Amino acid sequence: MKTKALPLVAIAAALALPGQASAKAGDVQFKLFATYVAPDGKITDVKTDLIGLPAGTQSKADDNVTPTVAIEYFVADNISLETIAGVTQHDVGGRGALNGATLVSNAKIVPATLTLKYHFGKDGGVRPYVGAGPSYFIFIDEKPGATTRSLGATRQKMGDKLGAALQAGIDIPVNDKGLALSIDAKRYFLRPTATWYAGSTEVLKTRHKLDPWVISAGASFRF
Repeated sequence: MKTKALPLVAIAAALALPGQASAKAGDVQFKLFATYVAPDGKITDVKTDLIGLPAGTQSKADDNVTPTVAIEYFVADNISLETIAGVTQHDVGGRGALNGATLVSNAKIVPATLTLKYHFGKDGGVRPYVGAGPSYFIFIDEKPGATTRSLGATRQKMGDKLGAALQAGIDIPVNDKGLALSIDAKRYFLRPTATWYAGSTEVLKTRHKLDPWVISAGASFRF
């Protein structure tokens, strides 16, 4: 019985091992993610106020889940450059004196990001990584919310802004063909401005601390 059991144990152990393919300089890795975006923002300064915001007004963007794509190029066996593509949409509500109010409606954000990553772990195994790099947040098609419209605003614009991102994650190989499971977390840091207009007149301008968490999970394919 023991003699028969040994081969079965060896087979089971082999099946449990991760794939043995490893990233090498020149490889390209494509990742398809489901991404949870959790903004963590607040008003830090009111630069213009012609509509009479109540004292103590604060803001908070809602969370969202969106598909994203990452493309990664390995410049060395354990160093890569990665960029992401995706669009996330958010409403911005009031807190404090305007709790429950809608300040911005349907703001679409393109978080253009480039990170330099360092990968840990041995070839063919689980590969944790850390990274950092610049980001440029592009805001598209945002509109004043119901509350700011009722206060006289007819148009709203979020200023595109350069920021920074920190990153950590892990790639878990599934087979020896370059398929892996990937989990990724980024924390962004940026300070955009938001401006509301009545016609062509600037009636409200606020500066924001916006430090969203961006958590992704999905599959990666290496070529």
